[in-house]
Amino acid sequence: MSYLIYNGQLLEESTFSFPLPNRGLFYNDGFFETLIWTDGGVRLLSFHLARMQAAAAALHLTLPNELHTLQGLGGIFKQLTAAQGLTVARLRLQMWRAGAGLYTPVTTSVDYLLTATAYEPAPTTGARADVSQQVRTHISPLSFCKGPHALTYVLAARERVDRGLDEILLLDNAGYVAEAGAAAIFWIKNDCLYTPALRTGCVAGVRRAHLLRTAQAHGLAISEGLYLPEELLDATCVFTANVATIRPITQIGDTTFSTEPSALYTQLQRWEADYLFS
Repeated sequence: MSYLIYNGQLLEESTFSFPLPNRGLFYNDGFFETLIWTDGGVRLLSFHLARMQAAAAALHLTLPNELHTLQGLGGIFKQLTAAQGLTVARLRLQMWRAGAGLYTPVTTSVDYLLTATAYEPAPTTGARADVSQQVRTHISPLSFCKGPHALTYVLAARERVDRGLDEILLLDNAGYVAEAGAAAIFWIKNDCLYTPALRTGCVAGVRRAHLLRTAQAHGLAISEGLYLPEELLDATCVFTANVATIRPITQIGDTTFSTEPSALYTQLQRWEADYLFS
């Protein structure tokens, strides 16, 4: 039997239906988080909470009490995974503005839905990638969070499949590298860790933030900025990072990279693994 949590209530999935009106459906007036439950907790929970609070502030939403603290979040995640009998799970927490109204909101209150499915680890083998020919990111006050610009990533994923790629790289409207289809993009060159700046319109990923904090804590040189695609091609290594995994890129277009991980890349992974539940 499958369960979900809707506005704090544990319900059987088969009996659940969305009440209407639903501003998330009608106006995309909300956002979501995808989280990984394992070893009795959620990876990078404090980073998820920080992004949720920032997204709620940007959308002028008031999170309910149970979504506003680490303890509250941990409690509902534990309740659902226990009901589902899952020890490793992918969680999706969808939040949207409650109430009716047309474009002009009438409340700051939030409705939410939490679902859990069995988690299948993402591939960690080298990925073949290329730059999207159809989709660009868009900088906005909401581009840092997940949900408001979701169709961009749906179209990017469709292009990736159509082109037979493992990964797709997105540029911003000025032609600078922004991110991968569902992950942040990083590369190492001359013992420096590079990643695009948030002003490219990329999502402010929790794994992105965690990697940068880890690198800074260990004295690794970091550069966040605007970079043309050509600047990735002579890197020591290129990799993507999201809450599910860190994955090396072995090819971008016609350019191939060594399949042997660089020493700095390996060290960065070791450093970061110690703090995934921070």
